[in-house]
Amino acid sequence: MDAAAQNEGQEPVVDRPIAAFAAFEGSEEIAEARDMARDFLTSVQAEHGLPVSARAMGMVQLVVSELVTNARKYAPGPCLLDLEINEGAVQISVWDSSTTLPSVQATNPDRLGQHGLEIVMAVSQTFCVHREPVGKRITASVVLADDPGGDAAGHRAL
Repeated sequence: MDAAAQNEGQEPVVDRPIAAFAAFEGSEEIAEARDMARDFLTSVQAEHGLPVSARAMGMVQLVVSELVTNARKYAPGPCLLDLEINEGAVQISVWDSSTTLPSVQATNPDRLGQHGLEIVMAVSQTFCVHREPVGKRITASVVLADDPGGDAAGHRAL
């Protein structure tokens, strides 16, 4: 069979989304989720030639760590992590089985702990929570490259 026949019905490589996904079931796998995010962004740079700033590399790992930690801490069963490149940003999506939506507490520098979602929202360009037929999905996006003018990527000042 020739190459054209073998690839019939498949999307051309350039049209396929740049994405990765995994399921995590234990709290010990939170480090694996961070490693997955780092490896994914490293391949985005090496294989696809997209710029990924050092800041973006760190922020994506932080967001993944916070979202997967929350999913493992507050929801029974596994959580699913999806990473996808979309319009110059990495979209980080974590699904878990809990129907309870997260609550972001008011900023309080004296509070010990429970700052994870505050941090995620501060470093992400977008943040949203969606109920699913089973559970919920939290999605955040982090810009891959910092502004050439020197401003850190993330929320834009209005």
